Amino acid sequence: MLNDTYRHKGMRRKLVELLRSKGITDETVLDAIDMVPRHLFLDNAFVNFAYKNQAFPIGSEQTISHPFTVAFQTQLLELKKSEKVLEIGTGSGYQCSVLMEMSVKVFSIERHRSLHMKSKKMLNQLGHFPKLFFGDGYKGLPGYAPFDKIIITAAAPFIPQDLLEQLKVGGMMVIPLGDSDKQEMQRIIKVAENEFQTETYGEFSFVPMLQDKSFKS
Repeated sequence: MLNDTYRHKGMRRKLVELLRSKGITDETVLDAIDMVPRHLFLDNAFVNFAYKNQAFPIGSEQTISHPFTVAFQTQLLELKKSEKVLEIGTGSGYQCSVLMEMSVKVFSIERHRSLHMKSKKMLNQLGHFPKLFFGDGYKGLPGYAPFDKIIITAAAPFIPQDLLEQLKVGGMMVIPLGDSDKQEMQRIIKVAENEFQTETYGEFSFVPMLQDKSFKS
């Protein structure tokens, strides 16, 4: 049984106000953050801190992102209902759950099998049924392309060509680009089949997007 109390909901409302004060203006994003019980995506040791603006480990050397980072990336996507969204890096499933609350069709890839299975179970318990895949995020999902939006939730050392090809003309990709401790948040808009416009949105810190490595259990 999922435990989401009035106390948890009150803490989420405070988190929403914090995010609003930090510059998140898209009310649909804030409403989604308010709806998703972040504490359920964390290990028990961190539950009491779930609604602080912090990242926490989730196993497999991965983390659940800061709520501000989740909200910021989601806001950059400028989502519209029923759009097809490809998420690279399911992780805990928290970002995926926020996307689902925004009434879009989510396709999400995770290369750690344990995280893939754990996040699927939690998302389904919350009544969310995105299309989840265990596989290589660099390759995307060509069989389901094109996508309206693509969000990458790990530090990418370069922009994967396969993902650019799977983006619709007029679509957007949000990606933290760089292989150092800090990455530059970029929004890439596909203005024509082989023409892209890039916008930059400051520095963030993500765990690396694994490349050329065997899948993890």
